[in-house]
Amino acid sequence: MQWRSIVLGLVVLRLSVSCVLWLCFGLGPGVSWGFNFPINFNLHKLDLTPFKEERGSAGVPLKTTSWSQRIQGGGHSKHEPEEERWLSSCQDGSALAGSPQSSYLGLFDGHQDEYVRRYSSFPDSLKVKMKDMAKDMFYFGYDNYMKYAFPEDELNPIACEGRGPDVLNPSNININDVLGNYSLTLIDTLDTLLILGNVTEFHKAVQLVIDTVSFDKDSTVQVFEANIRILGSLISSHILLTDPKHPFGQVGLEGYDNELLHLAHDLAVRLLPAFENTSTGIPYPRVNLKTGVPPDSINETCTAGAGSLLVEFGILSRLIGDSTFEWVARRAVRALWSLRSNETGLLGNVVNIQTGQWVGKQSGLGAGMDSFYEYLLKSYILFGEKEDYRMFKASYESIQNHLRRGRESCNEGEGDPPLYVNVNMFNGQIMNTWIDSLQAFFPGLQVLNGDVENAICLHAFYYAIWKRFGALPERYNWQLQTPDVLFYPLRPELVESTYLLYQATKNPFYLHVGMDILHSLEKNAKVRCGYATLHHVVDKSKEDRMESFFLSETCKYLYLLFDDDNPLHKSENKYIFTTEGHVVPIDKRFREKQWNDLSPYEDGVLLDNQLEETFPSNISNCDRIPEERRYALPLKSVYMRQIDHMVGLF
Repeated sequence: MQWRSIVLGLVVLRLSVSCVLWLCFGLGPGVSWGFNFPINFNLHKLDLTPFKEERGSAGVPLKTTSWSQRIQGGGHSKHEPEEERWLSSCQDGSALAGSPQSSYLGLFDGHQDEYVRRYSSFPDSLKVKMKDMAKDMFYFGYDNYMKYAFPEDELNPIACEGRGPDVLNPSNININDVLGNYSLTLIDTLDTLLILGNVTEFHKAVQLVIDTVSFDKDSTVQVFEANIRILGSLISSHILLTDPKHPFGQVGLEGYDNELLHLAHDLAVRLLPAFENTSTGIPYPRVNLKTGVPPDSINETCTAGAGSLLVEFGILSRLIGDSTFEWVARRAVRALWSLRSNETGLLGNVVNIQTGQWVGKQSGLGAGMDSFYEYLLKSYILFGEKEDYRMFKASYESIQNHLRRGRESCNEGEGDPPLYVNVNMFNGQIMNTWIDSLQAFFPGLQVLNGDVENAICLHAFYYAIWKRFGALPERYNWQLQTPDVLFYPLRPELVESTYLLYQATKNPFYLHVGMDILHSLEKNAKVRCGYATLHHVVDKSKEDRMESFFLSETCKYLYLLFDDDNPLHKSENKYIFTTEGHVVPIDKRFREKQWNDLSPYEDGVLLDNQLEETFPSNISNCDRIPEERRYALPLKSVYMRQIDHMVGLF
């Protein structure tokens, strides 16, 4: 009889424990948390094996509401009966009170006041203080560059000295792709001076460029970097100097005779050999500014590097009336587009320029891919070419279909937060579990495309990572909730998206994000003569380098975020930023060509009779958020806390 009492006691104990778990946490035998955590109470690990997707009879991946479920082979199929899908995905919280997903989100209820208190208001006096702080940050870097580094390309802010190309080690492409011995930081910073209202220093810097810069140098540089940092800035500054509407006041320079435009033309001519002797029309990645393509040049290039030249080359062509530059850039875009997968519509990240074969089959939104998508939309906005918008729209649909994981709606429903992952371009299967910091640009692009809701969710994910580390690691592993690549070179992408989301929503939440970023940079990156790259986002060790984009983009977007009265915001004219943050007007003269298309449609480009659709005529999405939502959190507290938990903040 004694053993029966013992068994009965154990059964009662087990039932009691199960009841307590159900009542307190919504747990029970065989139940997992909302992120499919197994019941081992290890809330920061995802079971991501065996990296399989449910596939239909035709081999097409089935859609799911949860990227973690999809990786594990779970989730919902579009082939489910309609009523089952409604019951599993579309019921409200009360109807799902006993479900694992509801239980998971229920953990974050009751914490809403914390987020509301922190983010729902931002005093004007604090906004002025942050604007001044951003301005001081810029000038601390700029003044020290001019004092210790000019005319070299970059400032080493720890040693307080200049940096140029690594002539002793030509294979050091991390340095030599960018630094061409042409005063890179000064050129890249020109229009930032004007945005900060310093016309005197802008004139001084322009004159220095005219007097001292030459591209007749034995420097081998990356075509993409020279285009976005140097060519783009020269064109932007020339336009701002000569803009008859003078959005920044009287900024014309006495005696200016289009010298910046001539320099831009000279540089573009020196980049043209990259487009020669390539069987696909996709350019070589590097050129020597004196001699052309190096004899030992590789035949591989990334999609972004080859496909992100159209904005700068197109504006130059339309300014000088020479179709050559736009034509070669557009031919490269069309060539890449023709190589996309027939199954998914996706492109890879590295291609052989001679064979057209994909060397890198990863499709994502970060390094190697990012600005290709950005420039499809921005080229349409600037030039009005319908094929650019068709390519962008088709690309965006493929991205949403194959890269996006998580619940269908950003701000309602159950399931995991939306996330864009890296997949195989041919079948859409996940290739790895990291994303990179460059992907943080994508919410800004979504704003330009009018998809503000998705932008809000993705931005919140990157901001959560920033809150955890005080920076964005170059690569972050969303499975392990830890950085894969630890450095942060003061990149601007998160700041850019923050600025554009604030312009679209006017929500004070984004001012708080900007303030957090400012304080983090001051605390973690400021050194004796500038701001230094973080070598390690955890221990905050530093590298002695301040890249030019810190002044041309990061500081610029931070300043504009807090400067509601900037002429750029008050002007009747519309402007757009290049991928390097250079300002160019949306001007009807850029929608007019002095030539006929030499090959208006090539293989792989959608023709007029292939796709009937309307094209957006108003590219401003800044007024699409209802007034009542401008002073509520852009993302509900429960979802904000869910994302914070997802990146390991608690």
